[in-house]
Amino acid sequence: MKRILTYMLALVPLGAFPNIQRDTTNYLEEVMVSAYFTEQPLLRLTVSAGVVGQSALANQPGATLLPALNAVPGVRMEERSPGSYRLSLRGSLLRSPFGVRNVKVYLDEIPLTDAGGNTYFNLLDAGSLVSIEVLKGPDGSLFGANSGGVVLLRPHGGLAADTSPAAALRLSGGTYGLFHQQVSASLRPASNYGFSINQAYQRADGYRQHSAMNRKSVQTTQRWNYHADNELRLIALYSDLYYLTPGGLTAAQFADDPRLARPATATIPGAVDQQASIRNETLVGGLVHDARLTSKLRHVASVFGMHTDFRNPFITNYEVRDEGNLGFRTYVDYTDGEADAVLWNINAGMEWQFGQNDIANYDNNGGIRGDEQAVDALRSRQHFYFARLRADIRSRLVLEASASLNYYGYAFKSSYPEPDQAYTKKRFDAEWMPRVALSYLFTPTLALRASVSRGYSPPTIAEVRPSDNIVNTSLAAETGWNYEAGMRWRSADRRFWMDGSVFYYRMDDAIIRQLRDSGAEYFGNAGVVEQQGAELSMVAWLVEPRQMGWLRSMQVGSNLTVSKFRFGDYRVGDDDFTGNKLTGVPGSVVVSNVLIRLPLNIEAYAMHNYTASIPLNDANTAFANAYHLLQAKISWEKPAGNRLSFQFFVGGDNLLNEEYSLGNDINAFGGRFFNAAAPRNFYGGMAIRY
Repeated sequence: MKRILTYMLALVPLGAFPNIQRDTTNYLEEVMVSAYFTEQPLLRLTVSAGVVGQSALANQPGATLLPALNAVPGVRMEERSPGSYRLSLRGSLLRSPFGVRNVKVYLDEIPLTDAGGNTYFNLLDAGSLVSIEVLKGPDGSLFGANSGGVVLLRPHGGLAADTSPAAALRLSGGTYGLFHQQVSASLRPASNYGFSINQAYQRADGYRQHSAMNRKSVQTTQRWNYHADNELRLIALYSDLYYLTPGGLTAAQFADDPRLARPATATIPGAVDQQASIRNETLVGGLVHDARLTSKLRHVASVFGMHTDFRNPFITNYEVRDEGNLGFRTYVDYTDGEADAVLWNINAGMEWQFGQNDIANYDNNGGIRGDEQAVDALRSRQHFYFARLRADIRSRLVLEASASLNYYGYAFKSSYPEPDQAYTKKRFDAEWMPRVALSYLFTPTLALRASVSRGYSPPTIAEVRPSDNIVNTSLAAETGWNYEAGMRWRSADRRFWMDGSVFYYRMDDAIIRQLRDSGAEYFGNAGVVEQQGAELSMVAWLVEPRQMGWLRSMQVGSNLTVSKFRFGDYRVGDDDFTGNKLTGVPGSVVVSNVLIRLPLNIEAYAMHNYTASIPLNDANTAFANAYHLLQAKISWEKPAGNRLSFQFFVGGDNLLNEEYSLGNDINAFGGRFFNAAAPRNFYGGMAIRY
């Protein structure tokens, strides 16, 4: 029973129960979160957090992280076409034509976010991760500049326990040419050495014309415990991603033939004519040294690097980018005191990154590189110092105070058409990002929390030098203050859990994406954006796990996100958008799910996602319709001996056959907002585990 209950809890889609070890005595010692270097009880965490565990990921199709992340309140992930993902935390995707910006992402202790502020989230295979922790709202105290939040990814082998001998093979296929293959293994050749490796291949033809994708990836974690209290850890990821980009459609084109790629006009060729696509080959690697110096003092240091070869034939040009990044991160973690009096914890450290970006744009002659248009070299450099103090008073009141001092700057030099003799430097003023927070345990099952934090997010290199080939030195950083309150409660019988929060974030100099008549993008500052929101997660066990009966367990959950985001003082030329809804943000999202366990190790899972209408331009004259998505999955696991098991599964997505656009091109010139998502589609597969 204890094992089954642990398994069911790990399946909670709202991600409330990471790294759970059930105990019947003290709940506060059962549910622990490791987002802040040391494990803390989730019930008393001062930050709004969502965690998607390994079992929650297993409920999804397995070829994408999108449905699982969208089940976390305040998180929105979009897919314009297979392989083209965008991610935002408590905000819009105004800054992200593709990729991830304004969010700091880490793989173990290695930043996936480069020195220029961009993250290639689509390099990851969905099956290569054990869990995802999301810290929502500005939290730069330990993780540097951001105003959206932080995403912490734990890869296979990220914990010492992950390297116990195990292996798995997973094969799946589905509608529109989907095929996904994954092999993973964890071995321990010696008592002090273990490693995990994950290899994956994925392809799809795509629902739309000119929307195929192909990705090959290899990821490994190597762990060497050269001393009882010290460990050296290697994390490495190589990904080769290629996908076609069909481009946006107008409302009339979307209604007439949603499968169509962006057609040509009298003056501009179409996506097929120009063979619009993206090729991204990236290698990420880092060494982490984790040392327990004394029973109270721990020191962690990491060095890391990343190289990206990026090619993007587009409608108006053919872009080639050679990107290199390197950096280091170090911090100390000190804990002292008594649990029945004051238990306190101190963190202090720094992180430094440097990036070299060589960007060249050429004429695009039907997918073939032509004459030079512009060639630039850009260097980005950022570093920050951070410190945090946490005091736990009598296991009831938690007080936290933290701050980071952030430095950011870039330099650029043109090689063509007018060569520069030296780099032109642009430095931003050093910015403090303070945060104070508290959590109070009113009863053993009810905790209230409150926090105040400052957000800061400078423009990324891709925004400073966008696809219009013009370096914009006037672009300012986003800043703002976030005020938040929340509560967590679970019933005494442990059958019901609730987590809610409300927040107000006033952002100054919000960075907004705009498009020129040719389709080339550029960015500007929009003045003030006011973000008011509420998030609520609930989960209940209608039938507790049991060994007898035809219904072995039933769990239901529901998550609500309400976003009242408005432009403050925002004018572009003669247009005044003050008071308008923030572009790209639905007013409400409701995600509900049910998980049923039947005899013979049969499980059935269903999830419903309602997303309200979305404004597509700053003027609020165009909206994407609200939609309902329904997905379901049935799996059967058959043990074969003590350790070997077989699993078979089938599932479907968009079962209501909704016609909708999951990844809208906001502020698109000519009204080309819509990227049609696939209608009703199905998948199936099998897995062998040892």
